[in-house]
Amino acid sequence: MPLDEIEKLGERLQGFFDKFATRIRTKTHDKSEYGYRYVSGLIRIETKRNMANIGRKTGVPEQNMQHFMSESPWPGRELIAAIRDDIKEHPEFQSGAILVVDESADEKAGDHSAGAGRQHNGRLGKIEMSQVGVFGALVTPRVNTWIDGELYFPKHWFEDDYAERRQKISMPEDITFKKKPELAWEIILRAKNNQVPFEAVDMDDLYGRNTVLRRRLDEAQIEYYGDVPKDTVVYLDKPKIVYPKTKRGKRSKRYQINAQHRYEVHQLRNQPSMEWAKLTLRPNERGLLRARFGRCRVWTVHNGQCFQEWLLIRQDRQRTTYVLSNASPNTSLKTMAWRKSHRYFIERSNQDGKSEFGWDEFQAIKYLAWEHQLALTILASWFVAETRLDWMTRFERNPALLEQYEVDVLPSLSVGNVRELLRAALPLHQLSTQDAAALVVKHLVNRTRSRKSRLRKLSDQVPET
Repeated sequence: MPLDEIEKLGERLQGFFDKFATRIRTKTHDKSEYGYRYVSGLIRIETKRNMANIGRKTGVPEQNMQHFMSESPWPGRELIAAIRDDIKEHPEFQSGAILVVDESADEKAGDHSAGAGRQHNGRLGKIEMSQVGVFGALVTPRVNTWIDGELYFPKHWFEDDYAERRQKISMPEDITFKKKPELAWEIILRAKNNQVPFEAVDMDDLYGRNTVLRRRLDEAQIEYYGDVPKDTVVYLDKPKIVYPKTKRGKRSKRYQINAQHRYEVHQLRNQPSMEWAKLTLRPNERGLLRARFGRCRVWTVHNGQCFQEWLLIRQDRQRTTYVLSNASPNTSLKTMAWRKSHRYFIERSNQDGKSEFGWDEFQAIKYLAWEHQLALTILASWFVAETRLDWMTRFERNPALLEQYEVDVLPSLSVGNVRELLRAALPLHQLSTQDAAALVVKHLVNRTRSRKSRLRKLSDQVPET
């Protein structure tokens, strides 16, 4: 790749952003310049990617940037829809793409931010004060990028005691309590209705064990691969659903399941009906993605109805995973294994959102700020992904390097690599002596005001004698 490609990265970012600039406007103001500065800051700044610091580093007054993100009513959802439309037209996703849904939690110091509360934080593996989002990523073996997301509000946010808190974060009135699988369904349905091309949906066991979500996907004719716990109950033969009579001779509203071959999924690993194969799915930088896959047809029960699904089992050195799928009966085991093995990429997307685009450094109270942050993070992610795909297409890697390094796969440019190159092409603003002094004075003033406030509170607590 010629070096002038790196030198043109700043122009490339501006041209890329201009395609979406009209979405960052209100009826009375054009805020697109702030949007460009914010996206460039997300990509170029290495740490402390909060609104104030992004404003300082990109030459926007802090209050202006705060207002742009938290108050300005530019339509974040329209921007996300426009990015999704651009992504779906790219040749990379026309065949073999998988839509993956998963949640990501970010630890918070308090419960003032929209949706924050004591809830399960998967990254920490415990209940902690967190803000949780549900995200959808479109992935191929070469690239992954967020395309949508929803903020999860715990149920207590809708109680009367939280009315003032809802007002402080400017929660839209049409938001109602929804469980995470319901939010995932909304993300999937938007992708389908907007004709985003994907062959299947992958999801972890929080979503895979949700029978309502699986039924919705099946009714919408969307192929799914949902992880389930090892104690999930399935049947090898279609069970009979019986509504027994009560003592009064009436039919009970509760059904009973009559079946001879009832199993927990982990008990089926040695069943003769299980079809097994050791498969090499793809090369990767760590070697080869290899695993042992098995499958058999099983029956599950939901709301008194029986449904036939595939049980797919993946075994590798680290763990065994159990998956339910509605793939067609004539789908090959290798195809099912391939489609199921894309869930890693949303973990990669979530990690990129945090480490490469500062998602976990974001600090704001209002819901609108969260939605704006999501839209601009998706835009930054897509810029880097689109750049990588363009360079993969136009610049071939030297095949002699395979022999030189004695490997069969050469690594691709990472998200971090592209960010590093953009920092060189579009250097960040350096603080002058005057700028640095002004920041120090501001910090000292804020500390003084904070101490004054604490002293006032303490004096109010002292009882009168």
